[in-house]
Amino acid sequence: MISAERVAFLLCDMQVKFRPAIKYFQEITEVSQKLVETSKILNIPLIVTEQYPEGLGSTIPELDITHAVGIFPKTKFSMLIPEVENVLANKCCSEGVEAVILFGIEAHVCIEQTALDLRAKNIQVHVVADATSSRSQEDRLLAFERLRQYGCFVSTSESVIFKLLKDKNHPDFSAIRPLIKNVSPQTGLSSKI
Repeated sequence: MISAERVAFLLCDMQVKFRPAIKYFQEITEVSQKLVETSKILNIPLIVTEQYPEGLGSTIPELDITHAVGIFPKTKFSMLIPEVENVLANKCCSEGVEAVILFGIEAHVCIEQTALDLRAKNIQVHVVADATSSRSQEDRLLAFERLRQYGCFVSTSESVIFKLLKDKNHPDFSAIRPLIKNVSPQTGLSSKI
């Protein structure tokens, strides 16, 4: 289970210059926006990184990250740079972060290295597969397998959202309902039937 009081959302490197190179970029953008909006509605801290923004641009405009507790440039592949560690330790949850919801790009590089760093700190990691991709589908899917081996949970956006709500009577359920009303787009995680 995930406790909404002790979780943070980490959005990794969803930047303009990656758009043409990443498999299912438009679809994972749509799913990522659901998660970003969920973090806003449920008042869960959102931390955003941008890989070398001088060369790769800023976060895509489709994602409304204005409520993020921080947007941090980085050159390291892992999101766990000192600024992010500081926010996780001091500004996220009064009792400390016990879990993160991790999504973005690329699955086999920045997502995987971030997850490893978080697991080394005994933080539970939930990688949202339908909001995470790579340039190649092989790298993406093999990264999800490795992430499971590292002890991460590989899930879907809808599963994560319902775990956070826990109950139809959650006070924010009606605000979240429009986000989950439509099924997320096909993001290449299963074969087409």
